[in-house]
Order: sequence, then structure tokens, then C-alpha cells
Amino acid sequence: MEENRPLILISNDDSIDAPGILRLVDCCPENADVIVVAPEVQQSGKSSAITVGAPLRISAKPDYRGARIFTVSGTPVDCIKMAFHAIVPRRPDLVLAGINHGSNSGCNVIYSGTMGAVTEGCNQGITSCGFSLLQHSLEADFTMCMPFVREIIAKLLANPLPDGVCLNVNIPARVTPLGVRTCRAARGYWTEEYRKYLDPSGNPFFLLTGRFVNHEKDATDTDEYWLDNKYIAIVPVNVDYTDRDYIKPLGEYFDL
Repeated sequence: MEENRPLILISNDDSIDAPGILRLVDCCPENADVIVVAPEVQQSGKSSAITVGAPLRISAKPDYRGARIFTVSGTPVDCIKMAFHAIVPRRPDLVLAGINHGSNSGCNVIYSGTMGAVTEGCNQGITSCGFSLLQHSLEADFTMCMPFVREIIAKLLANPLPDGVCLNVNIPARVTPLGVRTCRAARGYWTEEYRKYLDPSGNPFFLLTGRFVNHEKDATDTDEYWLDNKYIAIVPVNVDYTDRDYIKPLGEYFDL
């Protein structure tokens, strides 16, 4: 790996076995060095979780199209942290995650392991971006969106993001996107989140399910709106959770 070539670090939450991560490698420019560090097993919904009190193990896998491939026995954030600590030869120019099998639009950004990896890269001061296709199937077709993903990656390498800002990119499935729109995340929530079943002994257990309820169906400036209209939606995400506008009025009530 050469010092004068950009270095791209890639992870995901669907595991190293998910096809989407290799499609993301395919979208990286030929003049870049690429290192993939992904969970060895499925880690969806892990958000920014880290492994505490258990050992983490790194395994090297066969290279793919010149990209070096590793797995970590932990979460997406563990992958990024371990990459910085023990794998990458120098500071990456770009951290990417995905291409996720399934949506991370709306409030999903707070649950997403894909975006957990992205925000960890952002917290390290590196331009970071997550990509998600609105189709959960491992047979999902990424070919129609890949030219757009390539263009977004090229633009991020040419124009790094401001400190503390990362991108959440969601892509409509089964169509060639009509274009790209930068927007805000739709406000909403998940309902009917769990389904109850009985095991053979008659004891109840629950599996995650549910549906997303969009509070802003009439708003035309949200990711849900643009995705419904067959556009790729890019939402800038600020990793500083502080509500700066509320510091002063809150202080007037609480400060002693």
C-alpha cells in the first residue's frame, strides 16, 4: 500500500458474508487502497455497541480485487476500533459502511450498526459515509445504484466533510434511481414491534417485526419522501448530540 494513494476502510453490520460489502468494494476507485474489516457474523441493529469483557479476535480472509479482507469477532464499532488499533497501516482517508441490506432512513439511523461504524469513523475525525439499499434480501440487485455510489465516493475523496458530520445514504430498491437529493430524516417511530410465539412447551417468546410510521407523510424535504419518489436520499448526520439552542433556556431553569 502506497502513501500517495487514498486509503479507504470499509465495514458493515450484515457480516463479511453479505454481498453488499463486496459491491461497495467494487465502487471504490482503482487508485485507492481498500481494507475491509467486517463482523464475522450478523450484527444488525447493534448501533454503536462495543464489546466489553470478552476477547476480540481478528481473522484474515482472502483478498478481493486487491482489497485486503479481515473479520472481527465483534460489533461494527469494534471493527472500526480494531482496524485503527491493529490493522490499517496509516490513517484512512475515508470510512465507508454497507452497502446495507435494508433501510436506514428515518429513525433507523439510531439503531443501525451500519451507521454505528460510520459515526465511529466520524468521531475519529475521518470523512465517513454509510450506504443502505431498501431491500433486505441477500439476493438484492445492487447494479442499478452502483454508478451513483461510485460518484458519491469520488466526491467524498475530493471534498472531505466538515468535522463531526457524516452521511447516511439510502437507496431505493429494484429501480434505477432518478437522481440524488440531500434532505433531512423523516420523523417517525416503529409500531407493532414484536410478534409473540409459543415454543413446543407452551412458553411465550417474541421476535422483532413491526412497521415504520412516518409522522410527516406530507413533507417534501425528508428522506422518506425522496425514497418514495425513486431518488437516493442523503442525510447529513451530526455526531454531536448536544441541542445547543436549548442550553441557555434549560440553564435558566436548572442552573443554581
